[in-house]
Amino acid sequence: MQNERKTSFNYHLTEIVFTVILFYLTGCTKITAQESEEKSFSPHHQIGISINHVHVFEGRDDEGNREVLSLPAWGIDYTFQFHEKWAIGLHTDFVIEKFKVEKVYANDEDNETVERSYPVAPALMGIYKPNEHWSFLLGFGGEFAKEENYFLTRVGTEYTYELSKNWEVFGTLSYDLKWNAYDSWGIGLGIARNFGGK
Repeated sequence: MQNERKTSFNYHLTEIVFTVILFYLTGCTKITAQESEEKSFSPHHQIGISINHVHVFEGRDDEGNREVLSLPAWGIDYTFQFHEKWAIGLHTDFVIEKFKVEKVYANDEDNETVERSYPVAPALMGIYKPNEHWSFLLGFGGEFAKEENYFLTRVGTEYTYELSKNWEVFGTLSYDLKWNAYDSWGIGLGIARNFGGK
């Protein structure tokens, strides 16, 4: 239990430092006249990392009572933007705690509680970007842990702000429906680097 508290404290400290750095970078960015001109699109790749919280409404405490869990997580995203408004990507969440959850979709008669150990949840995402800041995401993937694996559907939205030609900060909100298991939603803040554009 003490190790979990230490891990949680270290995670929250990292989260605070990460947030301060992002706000500092955002405040130090100057938009030049050349950068504010209309840009022509070229296909490019993007790698992003985010610090997240995953929320589970069907969580269970050690005594088996229901509680809402707020779990620390990291996100690593790869995206290929092949069109001005369309992209595909592999977006992966890493929850860095063990937890117990009730399988609400398994069987109405049997409220089964299962343990999840540091689950990893990659999803292949289709992304629609109607303007330079907002993106809407829909995809499918899985949540993998040593106890059991679940198929998932993920829907989400992101807001991005360009720091420079190749760097962006972003906020993300997502909802995962784990088939025959439980749901979770996540919120995060991250930074991304573009590659391969003109």
